[in-house]
Amino acid sequence: MKDRYGLEVSTSSAEARDAYVEGIDRMLSAEAGVEECLTAAIAADTSFALPHAAFARQHQLYVRPAEARASAEAAVELSRAATVREQQHVEIVRLLVAGQVPRALDLIRQHVIDFPRDAFALAPACGVFGAIGFSGRIGREAELLAFLEPLVSHYGDDWWFATVHAFALIETGRWDRGRQLAERALEQRPRTPHGAHTLVHALFEAGADDEAVDFLDGWLAGSDRASVLHCHIWWHYALVLMAVSRHDDAWQAFRNNCLPGATTSPPITVFSDSTSFMWRSELAGRPRDLDVWQQVREFYEARFPQPMVFVDAHVGLMYAALGETEQLQACVAQLQELGDAAQLPAGTTGANLTRAYAAFENDDWATAIDVLEPLIPQVVRIGGSRAQRDLMTNTLLAAYVKADRPDDARAFLERVTDRQPSRPVAGLVAA
Repeated sequence: MKDRYGLEVSTSSAEARDAYVEGIDRMLSAEAGVEECLTAAIAADTSFALPHAAFARQHQLYVRPAEARASAEAAVELSRAATVREQQHVEIVRLLVAGQVPRALDLIRQHVIDFPRDAFALAPACGVFGAIGFSGRIGREAELLAFLEPLVSHYGDDWWFATVHAFALIETGRWDRGRQLAERALEQRPRTPHGAHTLVHALFEAGADDEAVDFLDGWLAGSDRASVLHCHIWWHYALVLMAVSRHDDAWQAFRNNCLPGATTSPPITVFSDSTSFMWRSELAGRPRDLDVWQQVREFYEARFPQPMVFVDAHVGLMYAALGETEQLQACVAQLQELGDAAQLPAGTTGANLTRAYAAFENDDWATAIDVLEPLIPQVVRIGGSRAQRDLMTNTLLAAYVKADRPDDARAFLERVTDRQPSRPVAGLVAA
């Protein structure tokens, strides 16, 4: 039997194959119902390795490490009787679950030479939260695009590959071409959250905020709250509402869909989107809501006992907003120590960002500027998208405004030539 990409799968059960294929499509699309499909595939054929591997990734995404390891181990054991392609596929997942991401990426690069259409094995290398996106390398945006482009001919008009290729184009300044591919993916699979998310990024980069609001008004009306991207797409909606000065609507969208308790999205998304939105809202001139910041703090301390990639670039916002000076300094010291020891992919970038947030909160605009100016070209190392990293850019612009340095703000914006997002920063237009 073969999957949707024409690859052999080691099961004699059509029911197991069909449920697995549907589960993988839902994972690649970021749709709900993944676990139900994979459970059905395993029930139909208990010796089928690949659904266990997919479950391992699903558990990992939702920060269920024990379950992820158990599923990966089951997949390894069952794959001994499977094809070489399936064995390598399972090994990629095992390495990812074990935290051996560089080794997993090396194996993915080798694997796609022989099996370029093994989409689920390729997927962990893709996107801004993938193995390349979280590599800590400054050139990782161009690296991902260069990795994907030789595979274009193998995927043809496939909706999933169109979304990941589009995102890589958008993140390297080619948002016009990325938009075309995202729209093509949505024509094939209109309810794909990944496709909608990618299109919104293209619109964001173009500064097409009204168009983004109109699109999301329609698309979100039929969206599933159980999607892995539920929180994040609503975060985008809140941002573009903020950009068109609909601040109350932005906060309503955020409260109802992004805060802890309002969504079942992965913890990394809930925390980073919550802290980012609230800080950006304050940069745009809205008042601080300490109760909501405290709610996010409680979520963080319950879900993240140790620093982790991308989260470490946001935790300082929380302690700064809450006036927790002692915790803020402890956070800087911890991130500096881990960065110096090469235990964080982005090195000491998180520590320096936290220093900048502390200075900004203390109205020390000069220090905030001095820390952020040389750091902005480095923040690509933390992972995430350009839209997400505008958090840091907008903080620098706000510091320029507050320090009465409008010429520096203007010069900074003039140097950005490959994107034109809106900058909802209070006082920036007057500068």
